Amino acid sequence: MEDINPRNIDSFMRLVGDAARPVIVTHAKPDGDAIGSSVAMYHFLRMAGKSHVRLVLNDRYPAFLDFIASQVPEEDIIIHDVAPGPAEMAIRESDLILCLDFHAFHRTRNLESYLAGSKAAKVLADHHLDPDRSLYAVSFSETAISSASELVYQILMATPVIAGDASRIPAAAALAMMAGMTTDTNNLNNSVYPSTLEMASELLRCGVDRDLILRKINQEHSEDRLRLKGYMLKDLLQVTEDGVAYMVLDREAQRKYRMKEGDTEGFVNEPLSIGKVRMSIFAREEDSEIRISIRSKNGTSANRCAGLFFNGGGHENAAGGKLLMPVGEVEEYIRKHTHIYMTEYEDKK
Repeated sequence: MEDINPRNIDSFMRLVGDAARPVIVTHAKPDGDAIGSSVAMYHFLRMAGKSHVRLVLNDRYPAFLDFIASQVPEEDIIIHDVAPGPAEMAIRESDLILCLDFHAFHRTRNLESYLAGSKAAKVLADHHLDPDRSLYAVSFSETAISSASELVYQILMATPVIAGDASRIPAAAALAMMAGMTTDTNNLNNSVYPSTLEMASELLRCGVDRDLILRKINQEHSEDRLRLKGYMLKDLLQVTEDGVAYMVLDREAQRKYRMKEGDTEGFVNEPLSIGKVRMSIFAREEDSEIRISIRSKNGTSANRCAGLFFNGGGHENAAGGKLLMPVGEVEEYIRKHTHIYMTEYEDKK
């Protein structure tokens, strides 16, 4: 982890020490890793003596992540969709902005212009490809890592405050990082490195309740969510001859099953249990676009496919993107362009 070096850690700690009004931001539609890494950083800043820390989000996190986010006082979380004025003011008045789990400002949607216009020093902690390092006073950019939550863990362990002793990490931060890593690795099924298991082992040794995390993530959803999953796997799932599985979920079905943000988390992984499937795509209709999630098995690049055909990118086996077209045209587009990708790019490696 080249970026976690004494010079960067010293610079990071100096910025933290000088800051009076630090702000933490993460990507739009925050998932478990975004919330986990952000909550962990919040508690570290409070531990470092910062009394005025704000977590600014573009939009609300899924309800099943309440057990993580509730570790932060309600008044310290500002959601732009709910309170745009206070969100803008928090960023404008900040003297240090910590950018977690995104590589480009546009990933924060409505917060982009505020971040771009801010003169505050910025720190990056992210595991996606190709960040613009020129935007940051300090960059912790590591792609060979499971999650932003693990990256924050490694940063904190390198600070003189924690000094390599995980037992010094605040309990709420430890829980948040374990939960974020768990969601981003699909419960240690994807993107797992030796450092990931070492992190999990240390946090378990320090008392993190992994059973609680798994229960909150996997066992406290609504009946509607389970019925939606059944409908998608039974009626929407298609598998092509190229080994691509896909599901297209329109707004009508979302209304029928009373879908809430976060209800489809992890559904894109399910088709990968089919032996012949090399890539899985989940397309969901939103107000102005079709949101795309892509997962793949080792040897097939979700990231390259997303970049070539879905206006996106991400990690080698986990990526996302979007399409701007009527939902009725999405299935044909996926079939056509994944055939091109699998036959002209993957099979000719």
